[in-house]
Order: sequence, then structure tokens, then C-alpha cells
Amino acid sequence: MRRVRHTVNGGPEVLFVEDVPAPEPGTGELLIRVEAVGVSLAGVRRVRGGEPGPLGGEVAGTVEALGPDTAGSGFAVGDRVTGICFGHGYAELALLHTAMASRVPEGATAVDAVSLVRSGLVARGALDAARLRPGESVLVTGAASGVGQLAVPLARLLGAGRVVAAAGSPDKAAFLRGLGADEVVGYGPEDAGRSWGEPVDVVLDAVGGDLLPRALAALAPGGRLVAFSSGGGTVPAHGLLAGATSVIGFQMAHLARTRPRDHAAWRDELWALHAAGRLAPAVHARVPLARAAEAHAIIERRENLGKVVLVP
Repeated sequence: MRRVRHTVNGGPEVLFVEDVPAPEPGTGELLIRVEAVGVSLAGVRRVRGGEPGPLGGEVAGTVEALGPDTAGSGFAVGDRVTGICFGHGYAELALLHTAMASRVPEGATAVDAVSLVRSGLVARGALDAARLRPGESVLVTGAASGVGQLAVPLARLLGAGRVVAAAGSPDKAAFLRGLGADEVVGYGPEDAGRSWGEPVDVVLDAVGGDLLPRALAALAPGGRLVAFSSGGGTVPAHGLLAGATSVIGFQMAHLARTRPRDHAAWRDELWALHAAGRLAPAVHARVPLARAAEAHAIIERRENLGKVVLVP
């Protein structure tokens, strides 16, 4: 089978395809014939930073074989599933632990699954962490990303009275308004020093880094910033004290481990909204597995309007 690896000296150009034997499912694992792989900013940053290890992430496909101790999992050969692969996910065949797997409903595609479930769960979980109340205002940074483009409509569905989308390029404004954003603000070089307008009650920050202090400054007194980016960043303590604001860290893996019922309920909620036509993930590009470097380059250039997906 084919899979994509990377060398450890950084850069999208170091992705390469290799032919390797098919993996054998271990205890509690499913062998998946991969039909779609979600590309994330965290994965792109990992390659750019030259971090060693396999390229994992969101995968969706069909179960081809079951490993030991999976008889009671409820999964069978031929099931269509999606989940997070912690091993080699950029591959034609991948291993998915049953604890991380869920079924793809009838009528939904593998591309739907990798575009909706993981990113949607992050968006839904971040809104829960923010303790969003009906009528409050929400600002989403990285609003055109795989997570951001779902956080914007989800905020509205959960009762936000005003939704502001922040993006790094003015070219994304029409797309973001189409998602339901009331306002679009920027943080590209041309926006340096510009105000983001009226303060908001909640900021969902998908960018981090140097943008984090600016996101904090956008909060109204008593506001909450939920940080879930892999970009890091620091905030000044006096910025919290002056407005009695809060910064809340959110990590999907932690929630899945500690609140499995909420994790499952939100996943079902996302699929129900999708089936009802109320939540539709945007897919920017479907890229062949062998051209994974092109998929990474799209995200590095911040060109994507929605999810970038690899299709083996």
C-alpha cells in the first residue's frame, strides 16, 4: 500500500510517498480502507517544524479487518467509520482504535465525515467551554479554517446574537458572510492597528501566537476567550484584570477522555444538524494522497475556505 511520510528537516516539500506492507490491526484496532483524510493546521505545523513520527489525524473509510478484542465493539467488516488515527493516517490503509471510531451515517460521504466530525466537535466543545448564553456576541478567529467555518454557524445555532468572523485575508469576506457572519474583520498585514469594532462576549481563538493578545483585547468586560490553537501565544495578566476577563484552554482529546457522554452527544448532534441541512461543512479542496504537499501548501498560504481533504 501507499502512505505519505515526511523527513524531519521541515517544509511541505519534504513529504514523500512510500510503498509499504499493509498494517496488521492490534488489540482493539480496526483496519480501515481510507477514503478521506482531513488535513489540519496542527499537522502542517508539525511537518514544517520537522517533528518526527507518523502523520495521523482524521480519517474515514471502510472497515477491512478487526484486531483482537474487538468482538464486543459493535463494529464489523464493511462498516463505514470515521475517527482520529494516531498512527499513519496519510495512507491507503490505516489503523483506528475502536475507542476513537464512530459510524458514518447513511447518505453521508467520507469527505463529509472528516470535514464535519473532528472540526465540528472542536467548534462545539469550544462553544461549550465559553459558556455561551443566548444573545451574546461571538468572534471567531481563523474563521475560514476547518474548525472556524463550523464555529460560525454553530454559534448562531446555539443562540449567539451577533457573530463576527476574523480572517487573515479580505478575499474571504464573502465566504464568511455566506456562513452567517454578521461582520467580518481582518488580521492580515493590511489590518495592523485597525479596531475590530464593538467588543464581544466570547472569542474562539483558532490562531494563537501573536494574535492572542489582540483577541483578548476584543473582549467586553467579563468576556471569555477560549484558546484551542496549536499556535501557542501568551497574554498579559493585567489584560485579564482590567476587564475581569477569562482565558479558557480547550483540548478535544482531554474532553473525549473525561466527558465521553458529551463527546458522543455532540457528535450525534452534528450529524443530526447535517442531515437536516442546517450545518454543511465547506470543502476547499480534495487532493490526491500522492500530492499531499499541495494540500499542506494550501493551508500554509492560508488560502483555504473550509476543509482541505486528502483522497487516497
